[in-house]
Amino acid sequence: MALDLNSDLGEGFGPWTMGDDAAMLDIVTSANIACGFHAGDPAIMRRTCALAVRKGVRIGAHVGYRDLAGFGRREIAVAPGELRDEVLYQIGGLDAFAKAAGDRVRYVKPHGALYHSAARDRELAAAVLAAITEYDPRLALLGPAGTHLETAAEAAGVRFVGEGFADRAYTAEGSLAPRGTPGAVLEPGDAVAQAISIAESGAARTADGCGEVAVRAASICVHGDSPAAVEMARRIRAALDEVGVPVEPFG
Repeated sequence: MALDLNSDLGEGFGPWTMGDDAAMLDIVTSANIACGFHAGDPAIMRRTCALAVRKGVRIGAHVGYRDLAGFGRREIAVAPGELRDEVLYQIGGLDAFAKAAGDRVRYVKPHGALYHSAARDRELAAAVLAAITEYDPRLALLGPAGTHLETAAEAAGVRFVGEGFADRAYTAEGSLAPRGTPGAVLEPGDAVAQAISIAESGAARTADGCGEVAVRAASICVHGDSPAAVEMARRIRAALDEVGVPVEPFG
């Protein structure tokens, strides 16, 4: 079965940059581009969309809480209706730049704290899906399988794409281990092994090293914010090719 390879990109702000987006876009098949709430600004959004289109990479709206200072990793109390409007705003903003570059936004992926809170909160998940269907019901939702996000997508008639993480360890319950947990962020060699495990057997290691957990994924994420991100992504793509797993976009 073909597998998509995605990364979170466009996560700078003004003169501050994060990661090597140009190099990562030579490797991945889908780009989750920040929409200005947790990171990114209009110039970065335009530049990243243009690069993605030039390199044939699918564009996704990486929507988050309005939290530039905390990089979207802090959970914020937002009413479902307000969250719907904020997600709709972010999708529309990025889509303007995607269309200016000659393509369009193909999917939506929540970022950071929103990814986790909408996965476990039915009302927040429904708010995210309300924004998607109001903007364009053709959009897919990329997120964790077996959560409220998947249930809400099914109820809304939106295509859901399960996501797995190469570079993050999981808890025994199937969620990502908090970043402060020992072993939560994997070294490149372990990330390659985990990507292959998810691709071939639908399983990933647990942060405590005591077992594995099922991960149903059609797309694998490699975070773009670590110094080894590009090399890690390159090694993962080469390893998938070696075991005969085609790498292609889902969108």
